[in-house]
Amino acid sequence: MKKQVICSTVFPLLCILLLFLSVEAQTCSPSGKIKGKTPPPGQCNQENDSDCCKDGKWYTTYKCSPPVSSQTKATLTLNSFEPDGDGGAPSECDNQYHSDDDPVVALSTGWYNNGKRCLNYINIRGNGRSVRAKVVDECDSTMGCDSDHDYQPPCPNNIVDASKAVWKALGVPESDWGGMDIYWSDTD
Repeated sequence: MKKQVICSTVFPLLCILLLFLSVEAQTCSPSGKIKGKTPPPGQCNQENDSDCCKDGKWYTTYKCSPPVSSQTKATLTLNSFEPDGDGGAPSECDNQYHSDDDPVVALSTGWYNNGKRCLNYINIRGNGRSVRAKVVDECDSTMGCDSDHDYQPPCPNNIVDASKAVWKALGVPESDWGGMDIYWSDTD
């Protein structure tokens, strides 16, 4: 009670600053690192310019993602959800592969939220357009550089990994596919 009185009457600007700092403190910090190892020959699919782990390189891991809002900033990347695509295994949400002609995405671990967004739709805004896409997979931010992850590094914590259909719907020229700043939100 005493703190509330002091904030509301004596130091309102200081209280606003403290509130801002506490919100800023809710960011997502790295949870660890994993050491890369060179994949066995032919074991890292580099379709869509996917990276392969490098021997001895340390990769940052995350158990969280930045907070979700009505306009969550993210990086859109390109992924194939088809058999033999660079996505590797079937999608986590339904244990199925998906056509790259369907607007589907994988979300970084924190946004994937233990599957709570599985098979739900999100809105993606970028390049002056928007598209509705179905969440079908996790872009794992906690693990990588192994056979389960196609010998690719862990996903950064702010990724929306999208099929070709998403990139097409956003009107991005194919020569620019691969990485783009976007905003996304859950659909209503």
